[in-house]
Amino acid sequence: MRVLLLGSGGREHALAWAIARSPLCGTLFIAPGNPGMAALGTCVPLKLDDHAGIIAFGQENRIDLVVVGPEAPLVAGLADELIAAGMRVFGPSKAAAQLEGSKDFTKSVAVAANAPTAAYRTFTSLVPAVAHVHEQGVPIVVKYDGLMAGKGVTVAETIGEAVDALETLYASEPAARVVIEECLIGEEVSYFCLVDGETVLPFGAAQDHKRALDGDKGPNTGGMGVYSPAPVFTVEMERRALDEIVKPVAREMVARGMPYRGILFAGLMITATGPKLIEFNCRFGDPECQVLMLRLADDLLPILDAVARGQLAGVTARFNPESAVGVVMATRGYPGSYPSGTPITGLDDAAAMPGATVFHAGTRLVDGKLVSAGGRVLTICATGKGLPEARQRAYDAVAKVDWPDGFCRSDIGAKGLAHLKG
Repeated sequence: MRVLLLGSGGREHALAWAIARSPLCGTLFIAPGNPGMAALGTCVPLKLDDHAGIIAFGQENRIDLVVVGPEAPLVAGLADELIAAGMRVFGPSKAAAQLEGSKDFTKSVAVAANAPTAAYRTFTSLVPAVAHVHEQGVPIVVKYDGLMAGKGVTVAETIGEAVDALETLYASEPAARVVIEECLIGEEVSYFCLVDGETVLPFGAAQDHKRALDGDKGPNTGGMGVYSPAPVFTVEMERRALDEIVKPVAREMVARGMPYRGILFAGLMITATGPKLIEFNCRFGDPECQVLMLRLADDLLPILDAVARGQLAGVTARFNPESAVGVVMATRGYPGSYPSGTPITGLDDAAAMPGATVFHAGTRLVDGKLVSAGGRVLTICATGKGLPEARQRAYDAVAKVDWPDGFCRSDIGAKGLAHLKG
């Protein structure tokens, strides 16, 4: 097969790593890719918002399957355009991608599907939104309706924090659509399912760490680390999430004439009464994808192709019982302002550690030297017989990275260990 993978982050590096291992993969193009992916396929300088350029490249190079990594092209309708041009695509339509593109849309679908989720209201102006916060009290969650790369959510512990978040949003966009919802209490889990209309295939779970600093302190980020499997997500919790949330939502999307086809990433809160939906994403998570690919026992490429063909029924996806841990290394200052072009060495030594794999995200080469080119720059991963071994191996690999301008959390996986001991 001739495959075109779109994206340049750690998620796409992990997908490229898995696709390149497939006996079915004849040629792999990656657009635009990053230095870590260059050994896995041919990186091509396509821009993700240049739909016409992507389509032309796909046609000229006889691409059999396009795998869309990030959410923005999907929300913008790239999958529809590629299909109209005669190509198979792994990724949902523009209509179905609203499950990530609009928080208000997602809440309406969840309510119609009777899927458990937080109570909410949607606002398009500041004054009534602020009044609602005062009426409901805190903690409370403020969400921008559209895409903000994982940073459009404020979990406000005080009225002041909620009002500040609202004022910031409405200052930049006076008629912004904002969802304000109750704050769910529990532990967050990232649950992934492949969906083809009403056919749903579970595809693993992981527990992400969103806050920048140890102890879940500091601002929200795109994700600072992850482990899989997540002990808090028991077999019973998965059954309930599948039966109460994912399958009903898939049926509701079919009923609305916008069947979902692709990976559906359900952000769940495991509460005292069971799983509740926080949000949906229309792509693999980052850094969750990295650890899922390391645990996947089956060939990824035919699974992705089956979804793109609408032939998911009968497909299986097996995962190794071993654990995987991913520690994100970010540039100091992230998620605020941070420098670019800082030198990084030691990655070969890190990758040579037992069970370790290094995935690139925000990196580039300058005069043959690797430097930082983003906020979240690397995901240092490791597998092990259980969570304690995988975690130790991941941090042993992190210690081999020489990057004075980088930082990481030191407690990735600690919550999982507490569950195992408890």
